[in-house]
Amino acid sequence: MLVLVVDSSTPAVIAALVEVTAAGVEARAHRCAVDARAHGELLAPQVDAVLADLGVRPSALGAIVAGLGPGPFTGLRVGLVTAATMGQVLGVPTYGVCSLDAIGYPTAAGEPVLAATDARRREIYWAVYDGAGQRIVGPEVSAPAVAAARARDLAVATAIGDGAHRYAATLELPVADEPRYPVAVALARLAAERIAAGAPSEPLTPLYLRRPDAVAAAGHKPVLP
Repeated sequence: MLVLVVDSSTPAVIAALVEVTAAGVEARAHRCAVDARAHGELLAPQVDAVLADLGVRPSALGAIVAGLGPGPFTGLRVGLVTAATMGQVLGVPTYGVCSLDAIGYPTAAGEPVLAATDARRREIYWAVYDGAGQRIVGPEVSAPAVAAARARDLAVATAIGDGAHRYAATLELPVADEPRYPVAVALARLAAERIAAGAPSEPLTPLYLRRPDAVAAAGHKPVLP
């Protein structure tokens, strides 16, 4: 089955096509552009590009997988709205995966790992994974020092992800070079069981973890004396 994978939870805007079969998940086409301010401009053209790479139309898709975050409000909703809209128009199921899981998943090597992405405001989104790649804490948003203290309690051996690179001095952990951002094939593998089982489409509920910066005005100021 041909599956579209999208993620816009980080500065990396990702679109990919993967083949999901009984034998596993195989990458077929991939686009990734790192630009924290252009999610809306980049994602749709990248979806068109990966479809063109294989010479297929959207009707060839059997399912769509989207990274749920955590991530900043504006960027994250671009990917989720795109996935939900395409799923509804095409009549194919949509499945959500925590984006941090697709950073921690491919690094499981027998010891706990902290995966972190940049949450801005001098904070990180983070989660901890055991030696088998299972999430045991998180996702959470906090100052890097808070995550560092929790990581020490859990005997975390390595940090990974763009947030870990940005705050390596505070985390005081060895930082793996890659992946810095969610891995499309990992997102698909984490949803593969649901895809293969033909599970019902899921609501793509974003993991914002905190309120958006923009808020409605509390009241109106009088303009007449």
